[in-house]
Amino acid sequence: MTELKVLEGKKLTVIGYGSQGHAHTLNLKDLGMDLTVGLREGSKSWEEAEKAGVKVKKISEAVKDADVVMFLTPDEAQPAVYENHVKDNLKEGAYLGFAHGFNIHYKKIVPAGKVNVFMVAPKGPGHMVREIFEKGHGVPCLTAVYQDISGDTKEVADAWANGVGRKVGIIETTFKEETETDLFGEQAVLCGGVTELMQAGFDTLVEAGYNPEVAYFECVHEMKLIIDMVYEKGFAKMRDSISNTAEYGDYVTGKKIITDKTRETMKQVLGDIQNGQFAKEFIDETETGYKFMKGERSKYSDSKIEEVGSKMRQMVFKGSAKNHM
Repeated sequence: MTELKVLEGKKLTVIGYGSQGHAHTLNLKDLGMDLTVGLREGSKSWEEAEKAGVKVKKISEAVKDADVVMFLTPDEAQPAVYENHVKDNLKEGAYLGFAHGFNIHYKKIVPAGKVNVFMVAPKGPGHMVREIFEKGHGVPCLTAVYQDISGDTKEVADAWANGVGRKVGIIETTFKEETETDLFGEQAVLCGGVTELMQAGFDTLVEAGYNPEVAYFECVHEMKLIIDMVYEKGFAKMRDSISNTAEYGDYVTGKKIITDKTRETMKQVLGDIQNGQFAKEFIDETETGYKFMKGERSKYSDSKIEEVGSKMRQMVFKGSAKNHM
């Protein structure tokens, strides 16, 4: 891939070997890049990375003399890792990359003026980025440059994106835009919005006396079928594929669920992201040992929808369990 030439001959380091870390590392390794993974001593990922044929070193050692360092540990862990292992080991003129703009945008990490700073954010969870790559395909990547002292940081970012995403496409953005839109999308639509909508639909049918298994299929299981059509064809083609009854119900009922009040709440959610309130609350949560999150996880893991869903998944995926582990 000619687009990777800017990375050839450079020492590349990936910090972290989790969801995104393993995808970036293995995708670029498969394309012939020379990579080292930096991990904490005792990390459970150390052996896993070595089994995949990847060189592994302690973070500080992996960063020293590296030309490009991609920071792929969880957002909440990055400031301490940067302060203790990265900051003093980055050489002048190095390129420091991120897959999410959170810590740069909210100034939890303030890079020294001697380094270039960029972002490559594949638009998909790490395991999917890797699986799609292995099938010969790729995912689009967002790229951004925050600090460019060498004059070619964009080229480095684009090369990294073309490698990890297999040249599917690059969308230029900024750290601010990626951070705020990513957080909003997760909270209001993709995770918080969709899961709460499915939960509410399931609860409404069950409380009205309907069979929980039927309610699960109607409000949860079939979500994937609709989303797949939207993903592949868009809203218009999805509506063309469903029944006239479903399409009519879509038009007359959707706005009763997503009301003007809902849209106003979405604006408030976005405002809290833009002014840093959400970031502050999340950082406070990490400092209390994820007390709130652990409570929510426990509550949902014991919920009726999870109980029913487990049974339904066993039914649907029976005989193809290996594909749905």
